[in-house]
Amino acid sequence: MDEEEEGSENVDFIFRTLSRFRFGVKRKPVYINVIRDPIERLVSYYYFLRFGDDYRPGLRRRKQGDKKTFDECVAEGGSDCAPEKLWLQIPFFCGHSSECWNVGSRWAMDQAKYNLVNEYFLVGVTEELEDFIMLLEAALPRFFRGATELYRTGKKSHLRKTTEKKLPTKQTIAKLQQSDVWKMENEFYEFALEQFQFIRAHAVREKDGDLYILAQNFFYEKIYPKSN
Repeated sequence: MDEEEEGSENVDFIFRTLSRFRFGVKRKPVYINVIRDPIERLVSYYYFLRFGDDYRPGLRRRKQGDKKTFDECVAEGGSDCAPEKLWLQIPFFCGHSSECWNVGSRWAMDQAKYNLVNEYFLVGVTEELEDFIMLLEAALPRFFRGATELYRTGKKSHLRKTTEKKLPTKQTIAKLQQSDVWKMENEFYEFALEQFQFIRAHAVREKDGDLYILAQNFFYEKIYPKSN
């Protein structure tokens, strides 16, 4: 689960485009997602387009043959590594308004934050993926029972890994961090991380290898769906 194809960095188990009214679903869907550090996501995708991954190594990617490193791309002001390419996770959480894809839109970020808090059951980060799975198992055991142990011991927990990926230099990272786009995407990422860590600290405990919800905690209704 390290690297993904375009648009699949976000693991969304129920797509928002499938309206519950259109398809006759009476209950509100449970939205779950995982996001990633914006620069790490962009670097990974940059090399994925050129070298693919170990999941389907023989598949030709559309930038295959381009040997330019991410550092060289940033130094030359290339389009594949431009700060605008960081604008992905905010519009995804923002919704279907055209304003969501207006790069650098403060309204889009505010809407994305609102949706994360009010519409999503749980949003994790790839850097703390095991804890994300633990929370899912504790809160939704019907679907995720045994998922934590499988993640820890299974051979396919990290199935995909980009080939030939080179970590960017500090100078490259510093240059990207000067952009307003990175500042906004990073603000959203840190907001999501803070929310996730808050839930982890207040809603779930582990004892003797078992996970359980702190049902009396004020945050109970957020982490555990109310029955209708």
